[in-house]
Amino acid sequence: MIERFEHFTMSIFSISRSWNRLATVEMKKHGFRGAYALYLVMIATNEGNITAAKLADLCQRDKADVSRAISAFQKKGILEPYGESRYRAALRLTEDGKRLAAQVSLRADEVLEQAGKGISEEMRKNMYLCLDTIAQNMSRICDEK
Repeated sequence: MIERFEHFTMSIFSISRSWNRLATVEMKKHGFRGAYALYLVMIATNEGNITAAKLADLCQRDKADVSRAISAFQKKGILEPYGESRYRAALRLTEDGKRLAAQVSLRADEVLEQAGKGISEEMRKNMYLCLDTIAQNMSRICDEK
């Protein structure tokens, strides 16, 4: 059982650490923290239909961190300023923001393509199904405590 725990934990940590390093390199080019890559891509994917609170929920991140990212994006002209209702306002990327999100998404796709070499489409689908199931089960276990 310990071997299973170690294998699972070390694999997940290794993937996460590598992904964070790659995101940091990519986002640093534009003056942002690596952790903001996910926010940028999620805003682009849900353009006009996502609020700061929804972004924090989708990314499973602290609302304060999301607020800092939004502020940084707005200061650099990547995200349009808030209208009248800050917390309920839909987040909208500027044209520069859309270009940056496309670049980050493209880089993520390239990395995933390279990282997935030797994995068939069927294996990939099964892997994501397993990861989603594990994530849901672990979330449920945490909620029970």
